[in-house]
Amino acid sequence: MGMLLAVGVGGGLGALARYYIAGAIQSAATVFPWGIFIVNITGGLVMGLIVEASALKLNLSPELRSFLTVGILGGYTTFSTFALDSVLLLQKGEYAQAAFYIIGSVVLSILALFAGLWLMRAVYA
Repeated sequence: MGMLLAVGVGGGLGALARYYIAGAIQSAATVFPWGIFIVNITGGLVMGLIVEASALKLNLSPELRSFLTVGILGGYTTFSTFALDSVLLLQKGEYAQAAFYIIGSVVLSILALFAGLWLMRAVYA
């Protein structure tokens, strides 16, 4: 139960941070989605900091690690987890799997979004 609470609370805090930060950046920006662009980059940076600090120095409990990574960063941006999974595959020398994961995730997610738009337009047209 402690793990679920840690992830749930962290996820809520991360989502609020994404909403506030992306909104503050985007309100001053142009058509390009700078807010989410910056959120994705900062999420990747923070994920790297947490994962490496945990591996090298910090002794975080599983609940605290999940609160920070799955919770806060998961709510802030799932892109940080995507980046971590990509790097882990690359560091293991799994270059073909990493390429498939990276290209497949981006291309198939965009195609799936188009499919969802098309399906709803077909249903409600």
